[in-house]
Amino acid sequence: MQNVTDSFVSLGHWPSAGSFGFNTDILATNLINLSVVLGVLIFFGKGVLSDLLDNRKQKIFNTIRNSEELREGAIEQLEKARACLSKVEMEADRFRVNGYSEIEREKLNLINSTYKTLEQLENYKNETINFEQQRAINQVRQRVFQQALQGALGTLNSCLNNELHLRTISANISMFGAMKEITD
Repeated sequence: MQNVTDSFVSLGHWPSAGSFGFNTDILATNLINLSVVLGVLIFFGKGVLSDLLDNRKQKIFNTIRNSEELREGAIEQLEKARACLSKVEMEADRFRVNGYSEIEREKLNLINSTYKTLEQLENYKNETINFEQQRAINQVRQRVFQQALQGALGTLNSCLNNELHLRTISANISMFGAMKEITD
């Protein structure tokens, strides 16, 4: 450190002219060269450095401002998305409740419809059974009547002679005549 201060002090003791030589004190010459270079850089580079720093500062501020705007936009979109989500959830709940009640209503309607259909089928079955019973009874009656008639005709044909046949015809004619007089 002593050397550095000595070199500044010795600047005032240099001979004014006449001798030219090399200064072998490396610290003194480097310090002088460095101070000259720094002085020139500060004098000429102050504007450039200031402009570079201002540009950099402006870019940082713009980036921060853009980030803030994007953040605010993202927050707004998030709020909108949350509002939309809550709206959709409410709609889904409403559809779910309505869907369950609609399903229950459809289930009851289907059960009632099935009972009515079963009741109608039971009625049709009973009507069909009654119809078939009546048909069977009528067929049996016809056969019994035909057999009875054939038996009676066979008996009449075998038992009747001409005289009995004529008396029966006469009795029937007189019966029909009496019935005709009553109806007139």
